[in-house]
This record gives sequence, structure tokens and C-alpha cells, in this order.
Amino acid sequence: MPDLNFKVTGIEPAQRGLAPLLHFVLEITNTPETETIQSIMLQTQIQIQAPQRIYEAEEKKKLKELFGAPEDWGQTLRTRLWTHANTIVPQFHGHTRTILPVPCTFDFNVAATKYFYALQDGEVPLLFLFSGTVFYAAPDGRLQIQKVSWEKECTWRMPIARWQELMEHHYPDSAWIAMRRDVFDQLYEFKRREGLSSWDEVLERLLTPNGSVAS
Repeated sequence: MPDLNFKVTGIEPAQRGLAPLLHFVLEITNTPETETIQSIMLQTQIQIQAPQRIYEAEEKKKLKELFGAPEDWGQTLRTRLWTHANTIVPQFHGHTRTILPVPCTFDFNVAATKYFYALQDGEVPLLFLFSGTVFYAAPDGRLQIQKVSWEKECTWRMPIARWQELMEHHYPDSAWIAMRRDVFDQLYEFKRREGLSSWDEVLERLLTPNGSVAS
């Protein structure tokens, strides 16, 4: 009967992804080593262990929307869900290495985006919780099925620079926000009425209505 253990050993951006995608390098070991694992339908929940790092003053300002005032962080700074990710692990004996693809977003309606964007440097403490289905060969060769134990987990500290580089690659010197359709219609009418050529000009005009440059 398989006894699987998991370990994250690295991270790299997807080179040809049309959307932001991080590849976590995942090492899997099984006991007994001679057992044939036919495949694993692996499901992973990734959590951000926010209390397990130190924050600079500027980071605390940006994180107020998520966790409230820093003086209240003793009660409000908690581990939060980042995302779920799935992958299929092919056949192996004893030990294998696979890629866990994790889609990312620059949508500031998503709490994880707000958290990552607030960080200047350092690492993000992550908790990986594994589940799924294991297909393996019994000693007589018959196919067997077993669930991945819910107690299987591992931690890893992701350099925030990897996420920042990924977003800069897909959205160079830019960001995007979602808004209600009626609000967009009002902005679009303002843009047309004022004869402005870009959305940057629209926002700059609204932020500095007297034409002065914001400090």
C-alpha cells in the first residue's frame, strides 16, 4: 500500500503561457520503493501563511485592506487560501519529480493578488495540502486504488520576486482592475466628452482635476 510524501523544491514561470502561470517543482517519494505507482490524480490546496513573515512599514500600509490596522494583527493576521491546483503524475517507482502548474492573476478583486502586490521583497510562506487518488499495482499485478491521505502536506517559502517577474512579463508597467458596467459607461462617456486618447489620461484628469501633477 503506497505511503506518499511530498516536497516542493523550486519554482519557475511557464515560458510560453498565454496567461500567468507558475510551475512549482514537486518531488514525490513512495514507500515501499519497489511498488509501481501507475499514476496519481493529485489535488493541491495552497495557503498563504501570512503570520510567518515580517512586514515592512510600507507593506503594512498596503495590507490594511486585507488585515486591518497593524495594531490589530494579533487577531486579524491569519493564514489565507491562495488557490487550488491539479496535476496528473505519471508512472514511477520510489521517487519522481513533477510540475504542479499554478495559474496566477493580476485581478485586484482577488485577495491573493492584493497580498502579493503589497510585498516589496523577501519570501511568501506557503502551505501545500495534498489530496487525490493513487492508482498502483498490487504484488499480483492487479490495479489498486487508494486516496491520498489528508494529512499529507508540506511547506515552502516562495521568493516574491518570482511572482513579480511573472506579472511584469505579462503586464509590463501596467495593471488592470474590474469595475461595474455602469461605472465603466460613465468613464467611457467622460473620455469621449473630454477628447482623451487613453484610459491613463482619464484617470489622471479625474485624480488631478486642476491639471496639476499629483505628488
